Amino acid sequence: MVSSLSFCPPVIAHRGGGVHAPENTLAAIGLAHEQGVGWVEVDVKLTLDGIPILMHDDTLDRTTDATGFVADAPWKLVQQLDGGSWFDSHFAGERVPRLTDALQRVLEYGMNAFVELKPCPRRAQATTMVTLIEMSRIWPEGDKFPVISSFDLDSLVVARQLLPHWPRALFLDEWREDWKALLDKTQSGLITLRDDLLTRERVEIIMEKKKTLLAYTIDDPVRARELLAWGVSAVFSDNPRKIIENI
Repeated sequence: MVSSLSFCPPVIAHRGGGVHAPENTLAAIGLAHEQGVGWVEVDVKLTLDGIPILMHDDTLDRTTDATGFVADAPWKLVQQLDGGSWFDSHFAGERVPRLTDALQRVLEYGMNAFVELKPCPRRAQATTMVTLIEMSRIWPEGDKFPVISSFDLDSLVVARQLLPHWPRALFLDEWREDWKALLDKTQSGLITLRDDLLTRERVEIIMEKKKTLLAYTIDDPVRARELLAWGVSAVFSDNPRKIIENI
């Protein structure tokens, strides 16, 4: 499925695009669409009662008006939280969305998504299974699937077993000489590396293996142009509008 992926423009809104709207919200997805972005990346965790929601951190503290661990919070509580005021008063009352609502919005806009599995400790298998079951119910069968991504190898292995025909992306926050073996283990066709790990030589090494390479998180158009010229297929950005307007 990787060969059918198209990144045009070659920019993915990181967490929906965190510069202009609160991350991992419907507002962020809507703004990314308005800016001409074709792909958004969102982070998924499970609530206490097993509802997949958009959330990056293990706790609610940074991006809501509550405190405590996501894994200890039931959906009945989470759905009432303010997920926007921390960012700007203009977004007061913005809710933490369920994954199902976010993907429905993505489909309505004709966009596609990277769904990053961010399991809380000891919840990798449960997070992956519930998330993929929910996604398969919403996303229509065809030749355009969302990308299942994660730093967590166990999550990607489970994803491979459940939906083998959906594309997978391995995220790395350090250079690993065994990166090819990790891709083989998870049968991932995409690899995503942190910006500062990428040199021209490393990009060429990955290109030789005919793997799709992505980079995160790039807000500098000059760096984005350099990476794209080297062969990187797309960049994740918190400010996708800036990148699109200057590449």
